[in-house]
Amino acid sequence: MIDRQVVLPSIPEKKYFTIGEVAKLCEVKTHVLRYWEQEFSELKPIKRRGNRRYYQRSDLLLIRTIRRLLYDEGFTIEGAKHKLKDRDPSNASSQNGGECSVVRQVIQELEVILVELNDD
Repeated sequence: MIDRQVVLPSIPEKKYFTIGEVAKLCEVKTHVLRYWEQEFSELKPIKRRGNRRYYQRSDLLLIRTIRRLLYDEGFTIEGAKHKLKDRDPSNASSQNGGECSVVRQVIQELEVILVELNDD
């Protein structure tokens, strides 16, 4: 384990970020982000047109937390999963049928559609 803390770039005031932008802001490669999506159930970027990923600020903060746990604190993937579950206050509400997460996902997808419509 290395004792240096990496100073990551500040997160711009945007609603959505591409995988390339997230990779730069979190200083990890895009294939690592895709792998972490498979390993960490909390990390679910919105996917639209041709499976393009759109990350939100909360996703970036989660990725930075995962990065810190794995790279700076030396946790394994399994250890990082347990650490995230222990600190996740929404974990109890997600066990109540997950209705809140479904509504949140629908809202996020509608926001992405709105962004795409405004871009055209």
